[in-house]
Amino acid sequence: MGYLVRPSGRLNLPQSDDAAAVTAVQAAMAARDGWFKPDVLPTDDTLADLAEVAGAYVMRDGDWIEFGYDDEGDPKWSDQATAFYVAIAPFVRSGTVHIEGEDGAHWSYAYADGQVTQQGWNGWDGSIEPFGEQVDLPSAHP
Repeated sequence: MGYLVRPSGRLNLPQSDDAAAVTAVQAAMAARDGWFKPDVLPTDDTLADLAEVAGAYVMRDGDWIEFGYDDEGDPKWSDQATAFYVAIAPFVRSGTVHIEGEDGAHWSYAYADGQVTQQGWNGWDGSIEPFGEQVDLPSAHP
């Protein structure tokens, strides 16, 4: 059960900030509901590991991280996925990640100077900003 997503995009997140970003993401995800359980999966110590729990496949290319998805991994959205994208913001210089939901919903996270802005309605919960205002959508999944 869950909401299938297909992320794509590229973010400039310097490799030197990886460890700090991982720590921030782990703390943010631990405070939300989802697949990440810090006491059960202590090997989630890279952005790639944590991105997988957030429904994405991440590959590092120098100071850039490329987002994709793995159909076989059955990537599912949760509140922890939103937490992942919000928590990396302070470490991202620029870039955008586009998300396509299983019901055709499209939204994205645009990053600039350590800030994230959501564009479109999150197909999972109908929010119009990360952890912010929500709207009723027929396709929203509580």
